[in-house]
Amino acid sequence: MKIKISDLLFGKPLASSDERAEHIGALAGIPIFGLDALSSAAYGPEAALTLLIPLGLMGVHYIVPVIAAIILLLTIVFFSYRQTIDSYPHGGGSYTVASENLGEGAGLLAAAALMIDYVLTAAVGISAGVGALISGVPSLQPHTLGLCLGILAILVLVNLRGVRDTGVAFMVPTYLFIVAMLAVIAIGVGKVLISHGHPVPVIAPPSLPAMSAAVSIWLILKVFASGCTAMTGVEAVSNGVMAFRPPTNGNAKKCLTVIIALLIAMLGGIAYLCKAYNIGATNPNGAGYQSVLSELFSAVTGRGWFYYGSIASIVLVLALSANTAFADFPRLTRAIAENDFLPHVFRVRGRRLLYSHGVWALTALTAILLIAFGGVTDRLIPLYAIGAFMAFTLSQAGMVMHWKKQQHAGSGWHMFVNGTGAVATGITTLVVLVAKFVDGAWVTVLLVVSMIALMIMVKRHYKRIAQEMEYNSPLHLGHLQQPMVVIPMAKWSRLTEKALRFALVISKDIQVAHVACEQQPEGLAHLWEEMVLGPARKAGLPLPELVTLESPYRLVVMPLIAHVLELSKKHPGRKIVVIVPELVVKHWWENALHNQRSQLLKVLLELKGNQRIVVVNMPWYL
Repeated sequence: MKIKISDLLFGKPLASSDERAEHIGALAGIPIFGLDALSSAAYGPEAALTLLIPLGLMGVHYIVPVIAAIILLLTIVFFSYRQTIDSYPHGGGSYTVASENLGEGAGLLAAAALMIDYVLTAAVGISAGVGALISGVPSLQPHTLGLCLGILAILVLVNLRGVRDTGVAFMVPTYLFIVAMLAVIAIGVGKVLISHGHPVPVIAPPSLPAMSAAVSIWLILKVFASGCTAMTGVEAVSNGVMAFRPPTNGNAKKCLTVIIALLIAMLGGIAYLCKAYNIGATNPNGAGYQSVLSELFSAVTGRGWFYYGSIASIVLVLALSANTAFADFPRLTRAIAENDFLPHVFRVRGRRLLYSHGVWALTALTAILLIAFGGVTDRLIPLYAIGAFMAFTLSQAGMVMHWKKQQHAGSGWHMFVNGTGAVATGITTLVVLVAKFVDGAWVTVLLVVSMIALMIMVKRHYKRIAQEMEYNSPLHLGHLQQPMVVIPMAKWSRLTEKALRFALVISKDIQVAHVACEQQPEGLAHLWEEMVLGPARKAGLPLPELVTLESPYRLVVMPLIAHVLELSKKHPGRKIVVIVPELVVKHWWENALHNQRSQLLKVLLELKGNQRIVVVNMPWYL
């Protein structure tokens, strides 16, 4: 039995009837939809601590209240999204909710913000994973970008195998990461309590620099804005409700609840232990860079097997956290394409029942971002969170309008919950935007505006096509006339004979266009009577006309194009059918052995032609 390489790499094609088998439960949903949110516990607190470096030892003490504010905001968003899941069981992402309840403009803003957020999610997750790896193996720092692109390639390969296979592949590293994080937090908190708040680190963290800046409200706002990256990915479950097996709502809410509970435990534990052990961030661009989690694990447990096993799980989960974007970005682009704001190719499901064109688009955009920023997380963080919080705000505001339309018992309470979420995330969006604008958030704003403009252009294109192609009249049968047929012919062969036979079936007015060239100076005239005209007369068929085109500059395709366009002008009421003979080789690499004039001729005829010029391909299979 012959095994295809594509089947080995991407799995065997799935029939549409296999879709139910691809649905997942709540536990399998955690690695698929929760990796981004959970892994953000690794780089969210670090992003905040990095901005506190100028405060020295004092800066570490501010991390607890900052993370506490983020946890409060996270709790509000959690309750809001539980209501969204119940109200939109077919997937209630920000785009859907905002479009239905706030209008097309709000929907486009949510769509643009979410698409950019998912691209940044993939790029930041991968770069953070590589950053964690470099913390354990500093000698790999010069290969940062190469490692990032290698992990991206692996993610693409895994995701193209489908939802269920992806969940199975990511389940083990996800749960290893969760166990490692909860274990080190439990051990660390235990040591803090036993030592009455003064634990002795097994390996002391790097010394914090002397205080070089004063505390200010502006600095704390910037720290909060950076720390809010820990909230990205929370919306993923509400986008992918339909991926869960029945009861879809119940499984989706269970999955969301577990993800949020684990994230709160991790964020709170990391902030508490950083303060207790005096752990701060190190310069990610400097020599000897060490991630906050590496410092934390070293301080609590030392650098034994548990440390290296935990760091390995962190590296895997951070790198694989980009999978949340791969799970949701294709679903989002499909929903947008359904409304004609993106190319319709995003609506097409691939061999494994997923929207593979969305996967490829996300891959290309992520690769560009990683290359542009060198694969360094700290350079990408300023662009992050803006899109996520825009989406949070629009989704919650949309839900307020949704409940307002419902007008049933309990809708007032639901409006209050979602309204609180909208106000909280709206204020946070403004804080993050202002705090990070100069550092790079302006790029995100510019990208959002550009994406909206692009989607509007796509919509106008499809609308124009729909208007032009709409036809409500019966079949029109008046003034039917045989077309004029033109056959480009370089020499007499089996292929050109086949094309001429076909032409004689469809028309009595046939021209064979031959371009005179150096390789065949005698042209076709010397054999035209014997090979074509004689047999045609004998059979009582119309006689094809041979037209020899001069080409003083040795061009072949352009004289043919000019001849066809000239015929179209001379015969304004007739169709011109151009039959293009073409060799079809068995292997793709054999195309390099033949000129591609036929392909170029077809493309140029389509670009320069009009409604009356019809191109017919006449293949000869070798």
